[in-house]
Amino acid sequence: MTDTPAPEDPISHVPPGFFEPQDGRKWAEKHWLNVPGPFYTGQTDNCWTGRLSAPRHVLYGGEYYNEFVYRQPRTRAEVECLLSAAGDDPFDGYDCDGDSRWTPDAVRAWWAERGQVEKHVAALVVEWTAEAGPQESEAAEGARDFLLYLAGDLRTDLQAYLFRLEHGRYPDAGDRLPDL
Repeated sequence: MTDTPAPEDPISHVPPGFFEPQDGRKWAEKHWLNVPGPFYTGQTDNCWTGRLSAPRHVLYGGEYYNEFVYRQPRTRAEVECLLSAAGDDPFDGYDCDGDSRWTPDAVRAWWAERGQVEKHVAALVVEWTAEAGPQESEAAEGARDFLLYLAGDLRTDLQAYLFRLEHGRYPDAGDRLPDL
């Protein structure tokens, strides 16, 4: 037993009814760059509005530069930022039912393919740095943040998420994290 409280459940900060029940369409359209976790995007707009509300959680990429979640929110304030980004998306492409959709094997497969994610995001940094407009500069900053996260804390965060999927809760300080 430890005195360290378990991390907050980010889903508990989503108001009831915020996300409309749907038939799995968003998951079927899930952006390949989404980091595994409860929050993700399917098809979103490409107007670059998500980072205005959630700059530490949303980035743009893929073929059409759609929004995706690159860092899962942990606190009420972070969830509120992500919900604001979701509310601004005219395609209603955000959702938070990832816990019922990601499997441990799928999380491990995403991690195993992270080199493709890294390659894509590194190319975005080069592209956006060369364009040097204010939006591109800000997006490049987010892409650099994602690359640092991918090379650092994301591994532990995904291990904690695997623990959640396997045990129904986030790990306490003394819990052994599963392998990726």
